[in-house]
Amino acid sequence: MPKAMTKAQIVSGIADKANITKKQAGDAVEALAAMAYKNARNGFTVPGLGKLVLVNRKARMGRNPATGEEIKIPAKRVVKFRVAKACKDAVLG
Repeated sequence: MPKAMTKAQIVSGIADKANITKKQAGDAVEALAAMAYKNARNGFTVPGLGKLVLVNRKARMGRNPATGEEIKIPAKRVVKFRVAKACKDAVLG
């Protein structure tokens, strides 16, 4: 199975496609990530790729796999990424 792309490979690919330097491409990638972190509470959309959202999970009962004992898992907030339909269609065909 092929390995995932590294950050350096992504930055290099963006620099080649956009005809800019790798430094500028790296700054753009880091700026996009910083904006996503800052605005995730309100939902952050990357057009054509998906949306970063904050979701409240309810408390639930779980099971310790080692002992089989039931445990209570508390409610918490989690970050999820919802993949856009355009991305699903492009990747899955």
